[in-house]
Amino acid sequence: MFVPRNKRYSRRHATTEAWLNAALLGGRVAAWSYRLGLHGRLGVTRHTVTLPPERRLPEPLKIAFASDFHAGPPTHPAIFDDLFAQIAVEQPHVLLLGGDYVSGPARFAEALMPRLAACHPPCGKFAVFGNHDLSTDDMQLTQMFSQVGVHTLVNRALTLPAPFDSVSICGMDDPWTGAPDAAATFAGAGATRVLLMHAPDGLLMLDGQHYDVGFAGHTHGGQIALPNGTPLLMPQGPLSRPFYYGRFPVPANGDLIVSRGVGCGNIPVRINADPELVICTVQ
Repeated sequence: MFVPRNKRYSRRHATTEAWLNAALLGGRVAAWSYRLGLHGRLGVTRHTVTLPPERRLPEPLKIAFASDFHAGPPTHPAIFDDLFAQIAVEQPHVLLLGGDYVSGPARFAEALMPRLAACHPPCGKFAVFGNHDLSTDDMQLTQMFSQVGVHTLVNRALTLPAPFDSVSICGMDDPWTGAPDAAATFAGAGATRVLLMHAPDGLLMLDGQHYDVGFAGHTHGGQIALPNGTPLLMPQGPLSRPFYYGRFPVPANGDLIVSRGVGCGNIPVRINADPELVICTVQ
């Protein structure tokens, strides 16, 4: 029997999630939602990051970032087909995955594995965990990722192959439900550092460490928002509201790019907060 690594895990939370999933009729409600267009329409958001002249890369590095899949009853897996079809079109050098792969048991992530196995960015696939992942068997998730060639980063950095061997992907554990360690996250990192974390609140845990561009999810852009994109509800965390979606300058550091994510949390509906794939070119 696994013990959830979520420091805030409670049986009440697990029971509530189980009841919500049961009410979604094993994914049938999500299927109806997707067919009616209530999952939103997957889009691509593009960013460019320009490094200082002395650290300019030999060629532009194309990063794809996707987060908050929530595989399970709240999310119809057809949205994952949409996502990976778009990744295939984009042909990124590297794929970054920002956590919350499931809503419920770790086995729900099986819906992602064939799609990840068929995705072959030349510089690798990297993942961090989110709060939902740490409420289930994260070791099982790690094993599943390993089988499809995804590197799971829990407070560690991995350097990309040439010609991008000056670039490291630095993956930090979830700030509130995990055990983030900034020093370990950036230990041995190269001159150019890409920060990968689940929630924007990870910025509060940096402890003076520097990165060049950061990626986070968690907020879903509110998932249900006003026509101007203002969220009606936000997840917990002091930075979730000010960093709910978009690209933000961070004093004395690189910009942080926060994605709306892909799947649906709790209920299979997105309104004015469409799912997205983030494409960032570092040059």
